[in-house]
Order: sequence, then structure tokens, then C-alpha cells
Amino acid sequence: MTSEILREARRYEEVAEQYIQNTDRPGFHLSTRAGWMNDPNGFSYYQGQYHLFYQYYPYAVKWGPMHWGHAVSDDLLHWTYLPAALAPDTLPDRDGCFSGSAVELPDGRQLLIYTGVVEVGRGMGELESVRQNQCIAIGDGLNYEKYAGNPVIDSDTAPEGCSKEDFRDPKIWKEADGTYRCIASIRPADGSGMILLYSSPDGIHWKFESILAENKNRFGKMWECPDFFELDGKYVLLTSPQNMLPEGFEYHNGNGTLCLIGDFDKETKQFHDEFDQAVDYGIDFYAPQTLLAPDGRRIMIGWMQNWDTLAMIRNKARWFGQMTIPREISIRNNRLYQWPIRELDKLRRNRVEYRDVDLDGELRLDGIRGRQIDMTVTIRPAEGEKIYEKFALWFGENEIYHTSLSFHPSDSIMKIDRKFSGSRRAVIHQRRSKVSHQNGKLTMRIILDRFSAEIFVNNGEQVITATIYTDQEADGIKFIADGKLVLDVEKYELG
Repeated sequence: MTSEILREARRYEEVAEQYIQNTDRPGFHLSTRAGWMNDPNGFSYYQGQYHLFYQYYPYAVKWGPMHWGHAVSDDLLHWTYLPAALAPDTLPDRDGCFSGSAVELPDGRQLLIYTGVVEVGRGMGELESVRQNQCIAIGDGLNYEKYAGNPVIDSDTAPEGCSKEDFRDPKIWKEADGTYRCIASIRPADGSGMILLYSSPDGIHWKFESILAENKNRFGKMWECPDFFELDGKYVLLTSPQNMLPEGFEYHNGNGTLCLIGDFDKETKQFHDEFDQAVDYGIDFYAPQTLLAPDGRRIMIGWMQNWDTLAMIRNKARWFGQMTIPREISIRNNRLYQWPIRELDKLRRNRVEYRDVDLDGELRLDGIRGRQIDMTVTIRPAEGEKIYEKFALWFGENEIYHTSLSFHPSDSIMKIDRKFSGSRRAVIHQRRSKVSHQNGKLTMRIILDRFSAEIFVNNGEQVITATIYTDQEADGIKFIADGKLVLDVEKYELG
């Protein structure tokens, strides 16, 4: 039975979305139906369609009591909004339905598992504590009924000394034998992150299995939004640590993303990491979640935002929050590689190509402009010349605005800089990353979609993501070099 709280949210979003023009949204990235969006939830393939739920507060462009928004797609690029799936309307989740995941049950129904939040002892403006436990709801892809026995996993099952306030973000999957596994994040006594593993015969009744992985204060503090899977002969743990410290150019201060690659001991049920890296090296990426597509691809999507850049909200905007382009991921040379889903190629049109263009100074090329484009740029030193000092690409550009992507081969540093993109707030505008190159030769695939840029470096070895809210009229692209280099450009409009 649908609660009045959920019915109210559905009525509100249906009206509110009518005030948002399609041209005021991304063209092929999922944005919130109305109001606020953060973490992707329940990213899954169910009944012949891709389903993506998301953390949602429909009533304002700010974080509030968490609901689950809901959208479906046939190709992960064109999305249809469905009514909100969950609202905080029962005792175990009365203060929020936080992040979680989804799986199909043997009877064809879809199970959602999520974190129910309850605030305890609020009085005189003070909050005594918060309780976070894992709950489920079961439905048909449109409507979901919460389980009467919620929560199905509570913090009392965790090892001694673990937090009851920070225990969240369950990720569920089905094993080959038909049983289920689930991991969840928790804060242990040392204040850092820990991932717990649970098992279930039916997705409803759960038992604690093991501590899958421990942070031990290596990578930030609390680990959020974990995902765990086998890929290309290795096991991968994705998570989003809070309060990270930088390690050279590999991580950034604050809320980051972490990929651990290693092995899983099936006897002890523990993951042993061997290699670590950031998932994304840009400004706006958090809480990635993956699914296994019917054709065997592992596809990842993330929240294209950063908790430290929320002041980038546009004036009078009725929506805030969007997802990244879904990315096919793989492991090569003990490293996570990412690439835009191949379905994006079907949106390409009006190809413009230049080969062997000499660049020394500034250059614009006819037909190379736009804010919804797929553009591949390859740079290399001019033959017989010493290696260039700097290359820069300006996009979203006119006489007032631009966002810059620059590269210095001498120190292998690539930088994205959006301080001239139209922001009037002193939020994070720059990120630097160390990228590999062959004597100055480098390839970048740049995906622009009105309010964002995603740069895939060296065929997906690294990705740099940033939101930009520059006026759409600023659609110029300029190439700049300090020193002589040769440029190849292949550009498509997307739509």
C-alpha cells in the first residue's frame, strides 16, 4: 500500500518537472526529475530495462529527508522517469531512505535493499544519536512494498566496537548457487572504514559472514557506497572515503573515490588488496555503483558532483544533481580502465575531422565547437622539434567564459580549471593529475553535455570529470600550444 508521504512526493514531482525545460537539462546524462539528486542506487537490469534509482529530495535543490527517485532506460542514455520508489514513511526509515541496491528474485519481483535512518532523542534542538540499519522493499519495477520485518540487517550484527550511526549503503548480488551476498559500510572503533559481508538464502533473512575489508586509516576515514565484484581475473572493491588526505597526485583532499584491486580468499571470506588508485581524477565524481549487463559488460555510473562544491548550484534552477555517463570498465595492467558505453556511438552525427594540424600558439578550427559533443584529440611533438612546453584546450568558451584542460609533458601533469566557467563562488575549480605519455604524445576523448565535461585519457587509463554551468551560448573551442606540436581532432555532435 502506498503511503500518503510517498503519494505526496509523486504528486509533487509530476507537477514540478513541468517547470523544467528539456533544454535546461543534460542531453544524455540522467538528472533528477525535480529538486535534489545524489548517490546512484539500485543500478540494475530488470524486466528488459536498465533501472537507476537515486538519492532524492524532490521539494528543494538541497539535501533533505532522503527518498528514492527512479528512472528506466533501454540504452542507458535516454531515460524515462518513473514515480518515486521510496519515501521515509515507516518507523525503521522515518528520517531517510539512504543508499542501496537492487536484485531480481526468483519469482520475478525486484528487491530493493537500502539504509533506513532513524534519529533518536531529538529535544531542545539537540540530536542524541542516529541509527542506521538495512531494510528491504519488494516490488514490480514500479511500486514497492516495504518488508514488515525491517530492518533485515541491523548494526547489532557488526563486530564489537563498530558504530551504530555509520552503517550504510548495502550492495547486493546473487551467487551462482542462487543465494545472495551483501556488503555494507561501517565505521569501526578506529574511526576509519570497514566493509562487512553478509549472506542470505532468500534476500530477506541475513547473517554476518566476515569483515571483507578494513581501511585501518590508510585511505581517508569512513568508507561509503561500496561495490565488490570480480573483473578480468581480479577482485575489485570500489568505495568512496570521507576526509581523505592527498598522496601525491593520486588522491585529493576531502571526499574521494577509491578502487582497490586484489584477491578474495573464499575460505576466510576476506578481500586482500594489492593495488590502489583513484576512480576519477577530476572534481565531480562520487559514490559509483556498477551492474553486470546481459551481454557481460561491467558498467559503472557515479554521482557527477562533489560534496565540497555544492555552492555551484545555479540561480533559480529547479534541479540539482546528475549522473556521469555510464562507463564500461575493465582491469588492465592491474589498473581500472573506463570508457564511455558503446551505445554513445549511436548518438554521433556530423563528423568533422582534422589530421596533422600544426599548432604553435592559438588556433580555432572550423566546425569544432559545441556543448554536446564527442571529441577525440591526439597531440604529439612536431617532427624534428624539441618537445613542446604546454598544450591547452579551452571549451565552453567565448569572450567571457572558458574551461581549460592543460598538459605539461615535462612533469606529466594534466590540469582541469573551471574558474572562468561562470562560477561566482570560491569552490573547488582546479584538479591536477599525473598522466602517462610517450614523449609528449597523448590522446584525450572529451565528452561534453551542456553542464559537464568528462575527459578519458589514454583510452581510459584515467578519467577527469567536472560539472560546468557556463551559459550555453559559450560553445567555442580553442587549441593553445607553447611550442610546436601536431594535432589530430575528430569531433561529433551528440543527439
